[in-house]
Amino acid sequence: MSTARSDAATDSATPDEPGGRKERPPAFRRLALPDGLRPYLAPLLLYGVTKLVGLSVFAWLLEWADDYQKKQPRFGGGAHWWDVLATWDGWWYLQVAEKGYDPKPLQPLGPGGLFTVKQDSVAFFPLYPGLIRGVSEITGLGLFGSGILVSVLASFVAAAGIYAVVSTLAGVRAGTIAAGLWAVAPGAGVEWAVYSESVFVAIASWCCYCVMKRRWVAAGLLAFLAGLNRPTSAALIGAVGLAAIVTLARKESRREHGIAGPVYAMIAAPLGLLTYVTWVGLSMGDLTAYFTLQREGWAHYFDFGAYTLDVLGNIAVGHGDYLFAFSTPDLIAVQIVLALPFLIALMLRKKPPLVLVAYTLASVVTVLGTQQMFGNTGRYLLPAFPLLLAPAAALGRLKWPSLAVFFTTAAVASGWYAHYVIFELGIP
Repeated sequence: MSTARSDAATDSATPDEPGGRKERPPAFRRLALPDGLRPYLAPLLLYGVTKLVGLSVFAWLLEWADDYQKKQPRFGGGAHWWDVLATWDGWWYLQVAEKGYDPKPLQPLGPGGLFTVKQDSVAFFPLYPGLIRGVSEITGLGLFGSGILVSVLASFVAAAGIYAVVSTLAGVRAGTIAAGLWAVAPGAGVEWAVYSESVFVAIASWCCYCVMKRRWVAAGLLAFLAGLNRPTSAALIGAVGLAAIVTLARKESRREHGIAGPVYAMIAAPLGLLTYVTWVGLSMGDLTAYFTLQREGWAHYFDFGAYTLDVLGNIAVGHGDYLFAFSTPDLIAVQIVLALPFLIALMLRKKPPLVLVAYTLASVVTVLGTQQMFGNTGRYLLPAFPLLLAPAAALGRLKWPSLAVFFTTAAVASGWYAHYVIFELGIP
C-alpha cells in the first residue's frame, strides 16, 4: 500500500522536484537552464519586456516631439534619439571613460553665479566609467555602446537581486512582480542609459541579500565596490555595518555566525568610498575637495531637508521660486514624496531584516535631506528597492491576466514619466 502511494507521488511530482523530472532528449538537456538560474527566468523576462516597451515609447515620444535634435548633444540632444541616453551625467561618465581623471585644485568662478567653482570630472566615481572602458577594450565597442551594454546587463543583475531579496521575504510571485515594478518606477529611464544607477542597484541588492544570508565576506566586498560607484553608497555601507554590529552584539548570532565575518564586513565596507574621497582630496590639495566641489560646483549638499521643504511649499501655492525648478518633473516628485510615508509604513509592516530597513531609511533621508534636482527624486530613490516589497506582495494577490493589464499600462506610461520627463522636461 505504501509502495503504491510512493509510486503515485513520484508520478504526480512537479518537474521541479527530483522525483518528477522526466528524462529529456540530449538536445533539450543542452538548452535547459541550470537549476540555480531557472527561478530567475520569469522575473528577468518580465523586467526585460517591460523595459523594452518603456524605451520604445520613449523613442517614439522623442521622434514625435522632434525637439532633441535642436538641443546640444551634451544637454539632452543628439543626432539620433538614442544619443539622448548619453547626455547630462552620461557625458561626464564617457569623458572619464575616455580620458580618465585630471584633478586640479578647485578653480573659483566669477561672483554672481549659482556655481562658485569650476566643475570637475572627479565628482563622478570611477567604477562605472572603469567598466565602460574595460568593456570597450575587450569587445571593441565604442564607449557609448559599452556604456549602454554595461547598464543593460547590470540592470538585469539588479532585477535578479531584487527578486532574490523580495522572494526570500514574500514569495516567488512577489519577487517576480518586484522585478517588474523596478522597470516602471519613476526615474527608471536611467536604467538603460549611460548612468551608474543600474550598477549600483545590482551591487546593493545582492549586498543586502548576502547580509540576509549571513555571507559577510561577500557583503563586505560588495559594499566596498558600491563605495567606488556612488557617494550615496554611504547608506548601504552604514546598513551593512549596523547589521554586523547587531550580529556581534547578540550572543546567539555570534555563536552561530562567528566574529570574523561581521568584523571583516565592517572594515571592508567603507574602504572604497573613503579611498576615493581621500584620493580626490589629496589630488586637489584639500581633503574636503570632493564635498566642496559638490556644494559649489553642482549646488548639491546635505541641508537637513530645507530645500525639499522650500520646493514643497512653493509648489503647494503654485510658485516656482526655488532652484532647479522644472514643473512637470517636480509635480511627479511631489507625488513620490507624498507616497513615501505610506510605502515606508507598509514596508515596516512586513518586518524586513534590519539591513533593508536601515538601508532604505538612510537612502530616503539622504534624498530628502539634500539640495539637488527635486524633479529627480524618483531617480535618486531607485536604489531604495525595498520600498517595492509591500506593493509587490499586494499585487501578488492578483491573477496574471490582471497583472498583464497592469504591467502593459505601466510600461507604456513609463516611457513618458520615467524616461521622457526626466531627460527632456528636466535634467536627470
